[in-house]
Amino acid sequence: AMDWQVLTRELSLYLENQVRVGFFGSGVGLSLVLGFGVAYACYYLNSIAKKPQLVASNDRFCRFLEEYCPVVTETYYPTIWCWEGRVQTLLRPFITSRPQVEYRNELIKTADGGQISLDWFDNNDSSYYPDASTRPTVLLLPGLTGTSKESYILHMIHQSETLGYRCVVFNNRGIAGEELLTPRTYCAANTEDLEAVIHHVHSLHPSAPFMAAGVSMGGMLLLNYLGKTGRDTPLMAAAIFSAGWNVFESVESLEKPLNWLLFNYYLTTCLQSSISRHRQMLEKLFDMDLVMKARTVREFDKQFTSVMFGYRSIDDYYEDASPCRKLKSVGIPVLCLNSVDDVFSPAHAIPVETAKQNANVALVLTSCGGHIGFLEGIWPRKCTYMDRVFKQFVQAVFEHGNKIFSM
Repeated sequence: AMDWQVLTRELSLYLENQVRVGFFGSGVGLSLVLGFGVAYACYYLNSIAKKPQLVASNDRFCRFLEEYCPVVTETYYPTIWCWEGRVQTLLRPFITSRPQVEYRNELIKTADGGQISLDWFDNNDSSYYPDASTRPTVLLLPGLTGTSKESYILHMIHQSETLGYRCVVFNNRGIAGEELLTPRTYCAANTEDLEAVIHHVHSLHPSAPFMAAGVSMGGMLLLNYLGKTGRDTPLMAAAIFSAGWNVFESVESLEKPLNWLLFNYYLTTCLQSSISRHRQMLEKLFDMDLVMKARTVREFDKQFTSVMFGYRSIDDYYEDASPCRKLKSVGIPVLCLNSVDDVFSPAHAIPVETAKQNANVALVLTSCGGHIGFLEGIWPRKCTYMDRVFKQFVQAVFEHGNKIFSM
């Protein structure tokens, strides 16, 4: 461990000596640069790089994570030149690599006449699990307007491939290139499509171990499903990343001036773009001109999402969509990773006390990482902290899960 007082004293003496010499020589500039570098490194190691907070009431679950998913107890070293939450959030889509994944697409019909696009990575070359009927399967749920093409989804599939697992990506209605057959899309509160997908995947491979991982809104949807079903699900466990726990707090945070400029307006345009292709179908029920005038996510949800799913008001929708209200009913082991500097899910809205009341839930809270950021390393092109948590937890569940399922 670094002795902060000793380091500070040595740094002060060094700078005093170098600057004095520099005034009569030529070392002032170099000394200041070196001094700043040392000071920044000290600040980073003492204030930025920290072990995550692990919140779990179940001692057996904690020991399971410490033994088989040790990354959640190790110091997280965010990328030294971009550790701030907003910067991590903005940079990840541009800076991380995009592993090549060959999908097999499947369209499944829904009870209301709609269709859902599933992208399968079968991993038929798996040497660990050559029998497809028992090959472990991971269902992946992307974020608000995300699809199977998102870099974080591709990295999860790459991690799963190395372990021999099969993956299937649940693309929400109408955003993965398929036609919208009914005037209905999706929302974080309505779990009907997810239930249909889980039933379908399980029916195809009933003997295969089965779990799910959701990111951002995908994580919210998965949590709402688990809160509704309790233990009555074919899923063994779930991993949740950067979920917005309280939608009221999330939209309020995103409406702050800087956050609106950096994120809210862009997200709103993405939502509008995702439905504009289906305008002819949606115009049967909605005033699309009014929907396309929205300038915030809240305005979009008020004019479109809450109306589509029959809520009396946007507040009713946001209350139903907030996973914090259903966390106590989750009946299978769930690991949830959040960063406390995520503007999409403010730290004060993370349901720490509720999590402590459910033995199936473990929260991992990092001090940095932003929203789906978690960049690490000098040049974070490849694996992120989030990817490592995903890989270790999925492997722990599939290979050692019997040690927590008797909780």
